[in-house]
Amino acid sequence: MHSNLRRLDLNLLLALDALFRHRSVTAAADELAMSPSALSHALARLREVLADDLFVRVGNAMQPTGYAERLAEPVAAGLEIFSRGLAMSGSFDPASSDRVFVLAATDYTAFAVLPRLMARMQDVAPGLGFKTVYSSGRESAEELASGRIDFALGYVDEAMEPTPGIESFTWLEDDYVVIASRRHPLIRGGLDLDQYLAARHVVVTPWNEATGFVDKVLDRQGLQRQVAVQLPSVLAAPFIVAQSALIMTVPRYAAKILQESADIAIYPAPFPLPRYTLKAYGHIKHNRTAAHVWMREQLLAVVPSTGGDGDTHAKNGL
Repeated sequence: MHSNLRRLDLNLLLALDALFRHRSVTAAADELAMSPSALSHALARLREVLADDLFVRVGNAMQPTGYAERLAEPVAAGLEIFSRGLAMSGSFDPASSDRVFVLAATDYTAFAVLPRLMARMQDVAPGLGFKTVYSSGRESAEELASGRIDFALGYVDEAMEPTPGIESFTWLEDDYVVIASRRHPLIRGGLDLDQYLAARHVVVTPWNEATGFVDKVLDRQGLQRQVAVQLPSVLAAPFIVAQSALIMTVPRYAAKILQESADIAIYPAPFPLPRYTLKAYGHIKHNRTAAHVWMREQLLAVVPSTGGDGDTHAKNGL
C-alpha cells in the first residue's frame, strides 16, 4: 500500500476525478454538490499530499499535469469498482427516499413520460424528487457515464451507432400519423400522398438537425416534402397547424393528446414509415443499482396505450 493512501480520503479522489473530466472547478463542484471554494480547498489538500500541482489554469480551463494524467485512469477505475460494490450491497426504499432522479428529455419525451409517471409517484414514492434537463442528444452518453443524469429519454434513429457502456430499453412504440387543421382548405375526409407532398409542413428538430426523420424516409423513396416551419420544440407546433394550412407528422400518442388542446384532425400517414420508438437510456455503471432497477420498473408501468381510434374520427371529418 502506498504511504500517501493513509493521507487521502475518498472525497479528494472524487474531486480529482471530476476536475479531470470537466477541466472546470465550477462544473466539477456542481457535479459533486459542493461549493467551488470547497473544491478548491480539496485540490489544495491533494496538491499537498501528492506534492504536485495536478492542475494548472490555461485560459479558461484547468489542464492536468503529467502526473494527474497518469493518476486519472486508475482513480476513475477504482471509484467505479467501489461504486459498484456499494450498489450491490445497498438498498433503496422508495416509500421513504427523498432521492432526486435526473432525467434528460426533449419537451416531447417529457410530455409523453412525466404526467403518467408523476401521477404514479404520488402513490408509491411521494418523497422522491425529479429534475428534467433538456437532452443534449438522444443518448446523452457523457452525462449518463458521469452520473449527472440517471436516464436519458430519446427516440431511435436507425442511423445511430450504439455507444459503449450505454444500455437501453424500449419505453414506447407508436405509429406516425399526420395532423392538420379541422378547417384545412384542401383536406376533406382523408389525406393521400399527393396532398401530403403538396402541403407545406411543420417539423420539430430538437437538436437542430438539418432535416427531420420523415425527410430521410421520403428521400429513400425519391420523394420530397416542403418544410415551411422548423422548430426546436413541439409546444407551439399543434397551434400553428390548427390555425394554418400547414400539416405535421407526429407519433399517434402525441396527436391524440394534442387534439384535446388544439383544433386539429388526425390522419393516417399516406406512405410507409418505421414505427416511432422511444427508449430510456442508462449507463452500465449505474443500471444495476437498486434505485435504477426500481425506476426502470416504474417507467415500464406507465407506458401509455397508443390505440388508433383517433384516425377514425379524422376519416369522418370530426
